Amino acid sequence: MIEALHYSSAGTKRDGKFALPAEYFDGTVNEPVLHQAVKVFLNNQRQGTAKTKGRSEVSGGNQKPWKQKGTGRARQGSTRAPHWRGGGIVFGPQPRDYRTDIPKKVRQLARRSALNARAREDALVVVERLAFDSPKTSRMAALLGRVANDEGKVLVLTAGHNPNAYLSGRNMPGVQVMEYGAASAYDILWSDTVVVEEAALTGVVPETTDEEPMLEAAPKKPKAVKAARPAKAPKKAAAKKATKAKAAKPAKKAAKKPAAAKAKKPAPKKKGGK
Repeated sequence: MIEALHYSSAGTKRDGKFALPAEYFDGTVNEPVLHQAVKVFLNNQRQGTAKTKGRSEVSGGNQKPWKQKGTGRARQGSTRAPHWRGGGIVFGPQPRDYRTDIPKKVRQLARRSALNARAREDALVVVERLAFDSPKTSRMAALLGRVANDEGKVLVLTAGHNPNAYLSGRNMPGVQVMEYGAASAYDILWSDTVVVEEAALTGVVPETTDEEPMLEAAPKKPKAVKAARPAKAPKKAAAKKATKAKAAKPAKKAAKKPAAAKAKKPAPKKKGGK
């Protein structure tokens, strides 16, 4: 029987270890099957869009660079030949499909072997429940800091569709969150520590206790609020406006008086008038 470390939802280590299901964790690791599964996975990730131009695809070279005889040089038929600069590529890569198939039972055996390999190395950890009320990266980081000790890459396997857990660990470097059934042999071997939700192995969701809530991040210090300045009294503002208006009126009158005091010049008399 293979056992794994057991942690609570808050990241507290349990006294006893968790007994992994014997029908799945039998301790056998088939390395040739693992190699085949990883090779197939990497092949299926390739796009296969690399392409080079051959002799018939490059531009130019539609006539002989010089005449056949009499120049003393070797005869040439085109400047787009492979041995010319700018010529076509011989046996270059062409677009192709790298898709490789693998039998279903071989893929399942490789996945089982990868999980057994991590369990034998004590790199598989069982957590009672990943209960996230809302996406919170700090809470996921605090939980993995206690469970995985921040060592290398971590693969978190949930019991089912858990969007809050996925969003909490999506932007963490070296952390990958996915469903237990969707993890492949490559994903398990990619990680240094595998964190599995207990319900994914047993099929039963454990009940949460009130004394051990989900781990929460430390609260941030509230920012100091600046005291608001007291508003000016409306009476004082109205009084100031009235005094300014009174002071401005005499100045305008004084400016108009000199203009009115000027005497008008008499109009000139017309010639030949009486």
